[in-house]
Amino acid sequence: MDQTVKMIKLTTLPKVLLLLAGLVFFSANTIYFLEASNTASESNFNKQFHFNFSTSKKGPYLNLKSALLIDYSNGNVLYSKNSQTKRSIASLSKLVSAMVLLDHKVNLDSIVTISKADARNSSKSRLKRGYQLTIRDLLHASLLSSDNRAARALARATSGTIKAFAAEMNKKVKKLGLKNTIFYEPSGLDNRNKSTAVEIAKILQYSYEYPLIQKVTQKKKYFVKVLNKKNKKLQMVNTNLIVHSKYKVLAGKTGYTRAADYCLTTLVKNKKGERLTLVILGVPGDKLRFKEARKLIDWGYRQLKKSKS
Repeated sequence: MDQTVKMIKLTTLPKVLLLLAGLVFFSANTIYFLEASNTASESNFNKQFHFNFSTSKKGPYLNLKSALLIDYSNGNVLYSKNSQTKRSIASLSKLVSAMVLLDHKVNLDSIVTISKADARNSSKSRLKRGYQLTIRDLLHASLLSSDNRAARALARATSGTIKAFAAEMNKKVKKLGLKNTIFYEPSGLDNRNKSTAVEIAKILQYSYEYPLIQKVTQKKKYFVKVLNKKNKKLQMVNTNLIVHSKYKVLAGKTGYTRAADYCLTTLVKNKKGERLTLVILGVPGDKLRFKEARKLIDWGYRQLKKSKS
């Protein structure tokens, strides 16, 4: 009996050690626990999102270049306008940046310093050169306030260089079956970052599988802490103004460059629990972007109501 117990313990020990090795790593005598719960299960990416365009209808007039509205529950397309056309996508790129970062299962409490290279051509950022922040706070800055310096700093911390990180972004979308999406850097400032409304919708739905991306992009605001400045905190406000509407935002991201114009993708839920995936690209105005988004979402929910009556 005792010998049997000893054999079980000996054969079980390697498995236990392997499990611990998957959750813990050691550096400079410090134990870092990887936050695996913040990444999507690999099994989620074995499926491919398919959209049914036969259900698309003529919707409201919208002042934009490209748009797509989908019933999240079944993939039925409610509205489509130039949804297969490739366009610059600006900071919508940051959704893929966030997925690549979290795929690495990084320690979210690791500290990163904003470098001179991070600060280049990012004058609107409040993250000054030399500021030190955690990866967790940089992720909030990137997704909520669409901070380009934060996106670059996260890319460096993950892959060493911007070029290497962009290569990982392209591998990611290829793995997801997206053939019309390409990235040259993580922030979206490079207008060669391009995709289609269809593939942006899929990117949003895949990013929704990551609990941390959900959690961050649903917030209205968040305070990041500058660790090397005493009592220095900066408020990051969600640029997706749909968070202030009557709909519950489940995930989303905004974007803007001159080439891309104003963009938005968001997954929303109404009081009945019905979910819609929205993508609008090339809107010629910031406020107009959200006006057109609300118009299309309202119309979409009316279509769902009609189909069930």
